Amino acid sequence: MTDTPIRATTRRTALRSPRAKAGSNRPPWEEPPTGVGQAAKGLTLGGVLALVVVPLWIIVLTSFSDAGSINRAGGLVIWPDGLTAEAYRQMLSDSTVLNALIVSLGITLVGTAFSMAVSITCAYGLSRSRSLGHRFVLMLLIVTMFVGGGLIPTFLVVTGLGGYGQWWALVLPSAVSVFNILVLRAFYQSTSSELIDAARMDGAGEWRILWSVVLPTSRAVTAVIALFYGVGYWNSFFNVMIYMPTDSAKWPLQYVLLTYVNRGNGMPGSVDGGFGGTQMQTAPLSLQMAVVVLTLIPLLVVYPFVQKHLRTGVLTGAIKG
Repeated sequence: MTDTPIRATTRRTALRSPRAKAGSNRPPWEEPPTGVGQAAKGLTLGGVLALVVVPLWIIVLTSFSDAGSINRAGGLVIWPDGLTAEAYRQMLSDSTVLNALIVSLGITLVGTAFSMAVSITCAYGLSRSRSLGHRFVLMLLIVTMFVGGGLIPTFLVVTGLGGYGQWWALVLPSAVSVFNILVLRAFYQSTSSELIDAARMDGAGEWRILWSVVLPTSRAVTAVIALFYGVGYWNSFFNVMIYMPTDSAKWPLQYVLLTYVNRGNGMPGSVDGGFGGTQMQTAPLSLQMAVVVLTLIPLLVVYPFVQKHLRTGVLTGAIKG
């Protein structure tokens, strides 16, 4: 049987269309991209990529440069010249940096685990409409997003509870983010009610439902929120300035970086400079950049494994209009 004239004409038109040749899945209401538009997109993406990559390139290259190449460049090094790993050798041979790295890792792991436990349980309780007082607690949490006591009341509360100079003062004051709880709550509310009802019919309690039903179906948003908390704890240094400014053994890496780079002091705890010493020296630029690179490495290692969950986790748990 031969095709009708209309069907044959439609097929020939589709075969001649640029979109059919390219095999594009573009919606029918969108026009094919023009050369100018494609070039503009490429230039924009290239510019954004340059803004991200070039500073990292300069920091890493300066950390591997010797004093002569830094002096010839007048500061930060843009092109390789006289590469050496002496700055990293000095940094890793100093016990202060290694101790600060261990402290930062410990605070990040413990703080992230504690914050996730509190946020997950709170969000799951608020997502169940039959929970006792869930509306009052939800409104109370939302109010804290806009109204806060400020720094001085927080300091008085923490010190009044004996937190000055204690490890928990670096975790508990910033352990809970209401925004993260609301994102988790919105995601848990979208969990299939059939799955939860089936689990209840099998005799599962709320804890069992949370562990075996809700959490396995929300790995994306859990990974994203854990990343948010982890980055926050890793980059935190303000609580150290408030609650333990003199105990250098409890300083995390970010506070050592702040002191070493911004204030121009020698390595804290070293013989010829630093805090508590009578003599101070300006830190070499290559050594400063080496400390910066050390603080970036954990995030660069973890982020690629969580990046795939960012879009799925945040957008799926967002409030829909």
